[in-house]
Amino acid sequence: MTTVTLDSNAYSAFMRGDERVLHTLAAVQRVYLPLFVIGELHYGFRGGSKLRENLLQLQRFVEKPTVEVWLPTEETAVIYGEVMDRLKRNGSLIPINDVWIASSTIESGSKLVTYDQHFISIPGLRLWNNFSP
Repeated sequence: MTTVTLDSNAYSAFMRGDERVLHTLAAVQRVYLPLFVIGELHYGFRGGSKLRENLLQLQRFVEKPTVEVWLPTEETAVIYGEVMDRLKRNGSLIPINDVWIASSTIESGSKLVTYDQHFISIPGLRLWNNFSP
């Protein structure tokens, strides 16, 4: 595995020193952080008492040479439409932001590092294999 996409819960686990996430990120060449994850993190930071500290940590993380912010493209939107259609037809809808995160991951060809098991229902999405927190 040379590239991964980081979900917001995996980013939070990384910041708490989660050994599985630390080990995974140390072994890859590129870490994608979708814009949608950054939005979720900003929202979460505002609910806590360490807004400034969390924002500085995020800024330092994004500035690492192995980290790239993944910006949505028209292809992301096409994949999103396909994924949403499949999920609706299968009766297995998941949170909208997670569909965008999955679409970004599929587009990038990376593996999604997450602790959310509902991503399993998305065909074509390559997942990190450490689900238990």
